[in-house]
Amino acid sequence: MPIALITGTSQGLGRALSERLLADGWIVHGFARGPQPLVHERFHAHAVDVTDESAVRAAVAAVAAAGRIDVLMNNAGSAALNAMLLTPGSVAETLMRVNYLGSFHCLQAVGKVMVRQRGGLVINLTTVAVPLSLEGEAAYVASKAAVEALTKVAAKELSAQGVRVIALGLGPVDTRLTRAVPKAALAKINNAIGRPQGTTMIEAVEFIVSRISAPDIESGSVEYLGTVT
Repeated sequence: MPIALITGTSQGLGRALSERLLADGWIVHGFARGPQPLVHERFHAHAVDVTDESAVRAAVAAVAAAGRIDVLMNNAGSAALNAMLLTPGSVAETLMRVNYLGSFHCLQAVGKVMVRQRGGLVINLTTVAVPLSLEGEAAYVASKAAVEALTKVAAKELSAQGVRVIALGLGPVDTRLTRAVPKAALAKINNAIGRPQGTTMIEAVEFIVSRISAPDIESGSVEYLGTVT
């Protein structure tokens, strides 16, 4: 059975991705800081703060000791809506630590495992807010732009070892977090990417999972769900 490691599995997209892969016959290891209510014989929960480098290394070593890691999904993330001039430095720092450093730590630790096994796929989750240069989200956009840059460089460095690294970006997904955002703001983003109906959790999961076995996926690519120009 293929083995996936997914971060941010306590709720939302991370949990939904886990449930889908489990239904498809995968073994799933989930990283999250808080409790993970998902219960399944092939789901293994790990209490890990992805911003803690040593904790990530230890947890990845434990996962690798039990078998391969075929796919890493760097899904754990944080967001904040603040005008650039009003964004506290602490907020910008937190976003960079969670979104960028969290992805970096996991990619680095799992990347070493994948190099040894001569294969694997890393999927870094990003956002359409990057190409849209979305106002009101400067710190968030900067952290995800760093994830996209990391994706491109890592893809070049790891390709010779059979490891692919890609980034997949979403617009607003119908979750508890987005329900707190003004509807007008969500509509503006969805219209900008040609998805006026928005994106359901099922659609987001299908988009991501479909790329695992897509034969035309190029390592280092950044792909968005929607029309981004």
